[in-house]
Amino acid sequence: MTASDLRRIAERVLRLEADAILALVPKLDEGFARAVQTLRGCAGRVIVTGMGKSGLVGRKIAATLASTGTPAYFLHPAEGVHGDLGMVARGDVVVALSNSGETDEVLAILPPLKRLGVPIVLLTGSPASTLARQCEVVLDVSVAEEACPMNLAPTSSTTAALAMGDALAMALLELRGLRPEDYAALHPRGTLGWRALFRVADLMHGDDTLPLVREEASIKDAVEEMTRKRPRTAAAGAALHACGMTTVVDDDGHGGVGDHESRGRGRRRPARRGHPYARYPSRENRLAAARAARFSPCDAR
Repeated sequence: MTASDLRRIAERVLRLEADAILALVPKLDEGFARAVQTLRGCAGRVIVTGMGKSGLVGRKIAATLASTGTPAYFLHPAEGVHGDLGMVARGDVVVALSNSGETDEVLAILPPLKRLGVPIVLLTGSPASTLARQCEVVLDVSVAEEACPMNLAPTSSTTAALAMGDALAMALLELRGLRPEDYAALHPRGTLGWRALFRVADLMHGDDTLPLVREEASIKDAVEEMTRKRPRTAAAGAALHACGMTTVVDDDGHGGVGDHESRGRGRRRPARRGHPYARYPSRENRLAAARAARFSPCDAR
C-alpha cells in the first residue's frame, strides 16, 4: 500500500466524520433546547452513562461538562446494576449514550432511574428505539455511514455523539456566563489557570521571606541578605532559593536592586563593601501591583 493509498483512506475517514458532524445541524430542533434547559435546571449532578465506545465518549462529555461549570461524572451502567446506582440521587439528570438504543446494560438501569424520578437525556442513532421511548429528551445523532470500511466499527457515530456533547456543554457554558477566570479556577495548574488565576500576591515574598535591609546597611550586608536561602511561596513551590534582590526600607518608602549590581560594586571596588547600600540606588527597579493578574516568569525581570 503506497503513501497515496494511505492518504486516500485517511481523507475518506475525515470527510465522512466531518459530514457526520455537519449533518447534526439540521437536527438541532426543540429537543436540543429542552435538553439544555433540563441540564441547566439540574439541582444535583449530571450523570453520563454508556457502554463500550459510547461509554468512552460519555466519559469525555462528563469531563467537559465538569470543567465548564456543570458538575458531572460518569456512571458505568454495568457497575450501576451492581451498586453504583447509589451514586444517583433525586435532583440529578442522566445523559445516556447508545447508538443502537437497545444496549442491555443501559436498559437495565432504567427502572431504578425511573423510580428516582431522574430525567434522562438520550443521545442515540435510533430515535425510535426502546431506550428512546423511555427517555424524556431524545437527541438524534444518527449518521449515514460509519468511517469504517466495513461500516461496523463506531467511528462517525462516536464523533457525532462527542460533537453533540460538546454542543450541550458550550450552550450551558454560555447560559451560565462562565468567565475565563471561572474556567481557570477549575484548571489551576493549566496554562490558562496560571495566566488568569494567579496574582502577583500568590508568588511574591512577604513577612519573614522578604529580603530586607535598612538604608544604613552596607553593600556587604545587602549582598548577604539577597543571597540568603529562603522558602518560596506555596504557589511557586517549597524549595529554598535566593531572591537575587533586596528591599531597602527607610522612613519614606522602599526600593530594590539586582544581585548583579551590588556584587559588581563589591568586586570592582572592595573598599565600597562597607559603604551604605542606599548610596547606590538602582535605576532598573520594576514594580507590580500585588493584585495584578497574568503574572509570568518573563514579567519578573
